[in-house]
Amino acid sequence: MERGAAGGETVGSDETLFAIAEQLRESDGAGVTELADRLGLAKSSVHKHLRTMVEHGYAVNRDGTYHVGLEFFRVGEYTRDRYEVYHAAKGPVDALAAETGEMVWLIVEENGRAMYLYGSRGDAEISLESIVGTWRHLHVNSGGKAILATLPETEIERILDRHGLPMRTENTVTDREELRAELAAVRERGYAVNRGEDVEGLHALGAPIRHDGVVHGALAVAGAARRFTRDDRETDLAEHLLTAVDDVEVNLAYQ
Repeated sequence: MERGAAGGETVGSDETLFAIAEQLRESDGAGVTELADRLGLAKSSVHKHLRTMVEHGYAVNRDGTYHVGLEFFRVGEYTRDRYEVYHAAKGPVDALAAETGEMVWLIVEENGRAMYLYGSRGDAEISLESIVGTWRHLHVNSGGKAILATLPETEIERILDRHGLPMRTENTVTDREELRAELAAVRERGYAVNRGEDVEGLHALGAPIRHDGVVHGALAVAGAARRFTRDDRETDLAEHLLTAVDDVEVNLAYQ
């Protein structure tokens, strides 16, 4: 047994398999020797794990170079489909992006981190596929902060103890007391603000989605900082954002 990131015991062979899968993703494919060198493992062990992954569809061997297999896609689609908020939010997310011309995201929390579950790009020329399915620390993300602000203090402390407050940009909040003050402001105005704390030059607003006393995630609207700081743009976007959140909550109520 080994100690995992959350402090509990984990199975060593499983840790190895997940490390291989993650390395295949990061490398966009790799051979046995490359994987063994990068992970500090014996080639025989890496090869056995890869052979098992290929057998079950989680890896594919293309002329000696292994890649992540489509079985991960099948499992991922199933996982996202399980979230009621995903189905409830798709329409409002697309509508908000069309109304504002900005990027709009559905963000959910799992194990103390934020994931982009769905998005619409508005007028932005970006690849949604490069962002949907990626993780963020809650404190660097407007949707993540909106979710954090709804949690009890004990849960916030547990998340911060586990994941910390790493810096993404020079604007990232890395002090707990400063974060607590910001979360209090989020609760007062109803939405969170991200001013270049995740990506330089990108601002965002995020608001929590609630239904039956449960926080199901958050919607976030994001765009270039120069637009968000123009006149009453933030106030206008906040109004549109909160209306879209209301629509999602209604959809959840009638699903």
